[in-house]
Amino acid sequence: MASTQQLAQLDRLERQVTTLVAAYQQLREELADAQTTVQQLQADVRDRERAIKDFQNQENITKLVNTIATGEPANVNELKLRLNEYIREIDKCLAYLRE
Repeated sequence: MASTQQLAQLDRLERQVTTLVAAYQQLREELADAQTTVQQLQADVRDRERAIKDFQNQENITKLVNTIATGEPANVNELKLRLNEYIREIDKCLAYLRE
C-alpha cells in the first residue's frame, strides 16, 4: 500500500515538474520575443530621433538662408556664430561616420 501511495505521489510530482518545465520554456520564448521587440523599438526611436534632428537642421538652414537674404548687418555676427556651430556639428558627424 505504501508503495502505491509513493508511486502516485511520484507521478504527481513528475506531472508538476513537466508542467513547470513547459511553463519555463514558454516564458523563455516570450522573453526572447519581448527582447526582440525592445530592440526593434529602440532602433525605431533612434531613427526617429535622427529624423527629428535632420528636420531641426533643415529648419536652422532655412533660418540662415532667410538671414542671409535680409542682409542686415546686425545679423552678420549671429550668422557667423551659427555657421561656425554648424561646421562643428558637421565635423562631429563626419568623425562619427569614420568610426
